[in-house]
Amino acid sequence: MLAFIVCLVRTFMKKMFDLIATTAAGVEAVVGKEIKGLGIDCRLENGRVLFQGDVEIIAKTNLWLRAADRIKILVGEFSAKTFEELFQGVLALDWGNYLPLGCQFPIAKAKSVKSKLHNEPSIQAITKKAIVKKLQKHFHRPQNVPLLENGPEFKIEVSILKDRARIMLDTTGPSLFKRGYRIDKGGAPLKENMAAAIILLSNWFPDKPFVDPTCGSGTFCIEAAMIGKNIAPGTNRHFAFEKWPWVDQAVMNKVRSEAKSQVTDLELDILGFDIDGRVIEIAKNNVRAAGLEDVIKLKQMRFQDFKTDKINGVIISNPPYGERLLDDKAIDILYNEMGKAFAPLKTWSQFILTSDETFEKKFNRQADKKRKLYNGTLRVDLYQFYGQRVKREDK
Repeated sequence: MLAFIVCLVRTFMKKMFDLIATTAAGVEAVVGKEIKGLGIDCRLENGRVLFQGDVEIIAKTNLWLRAADRIKILVGEFSAKTFEELFQGVLALDWGNYLPLGCQFPIAKAKSVKSKLHNEPSIQAITKKAIVKKLQKHFHRPQNVPLLENGPEFKIEVSILKDRARIMLDTTGPSLFKRGYRIDKGGAPLKENMAAAIILLSNWFPDKPFVDPTCGSGTFCIEAAMIGKNIAPGTNRHFAFEKWPWVDQAVMNKVRSEAKSQVTDLELDILGFDIDGRVIEIAKNNVRAAGLEDVIKLKQMRFQDFKTDKINGVIISNPPYGERLLDDKAIDILYNEMGKAFAPLKTWSQFILTSDETFEKKFNRQADKKRKLYNGTLRVDLYQFYGQRVKREDK
């Protein structure tokens, strides 16, 4: 009987969806390129990438996107300058095609920017009231009897920008940056998806040496190894939509199986080191949790002691900056010594993330390119220095 009900639910639910991949500011193009790499057309907006797809596309984008934050279903959008317009707009949406009877549907988040409706708790309450009314009518339930909410959870989000409301369902659950391998972390760690975005913005390819000279808990090295081995970042975690009764688990199983078959045995040259032995131990634990201890080399070492005869390598570093180290003089010395240490590496490209707007002066080099990003709420710049490309036989 239960199997029949589940089958019936799947039959009447939607098959195709308007989808949104949310991103940190500055990495929309990275996420867009990833989505196109999955064979999906998309459109960029500030902080998000819009596309369409079925349940399999929801599964693939959750599993494979390295730089995105979440995958959301866009249930609908409309003008909402008053609470009545908000109520009627939500009420008009086809909730019966998304929310099965008995599910939990909290209004988990409301955000209003440059809009007449700005009281976020009231936005949440009005949205909830409208959905309840719609479901009562759809499932032929009396309006004076509360709907039971003891089933799977569907988190609903409301975003109002310039009086335009977007109503969304979160398919992801905990943010996509939570890969599942970081069992411990050092001070002020970089989120996994931002680390991946920076690597994808760099000119590193898996046939090049990769070095993080301030590796901390090892995030850059692990993300590089996962990119190099073509390991889907969501391999070791689950997603909110997998518990929805109208989602066939066989679809997710298929996508996971396909992802595992695409992992390569390519040999990589990835090295991480840090002056702090304690964080190197943390990094080793994280690398082990990711199953990459045979791929990544880690050691306790000062970056000033890094020497190599290898060519065409890539250095990516997230050194202490701003709130991460309060001693301005120490920062000045650190960046100056970093510039001296890396200057002899003529064929190596270097990508340094910092909030220090005078970094180039302290590093004693002018960046070839600078890209504005956000590490959480902190505005940072990715300083990009490109090495002199030479052929290996010419070295």
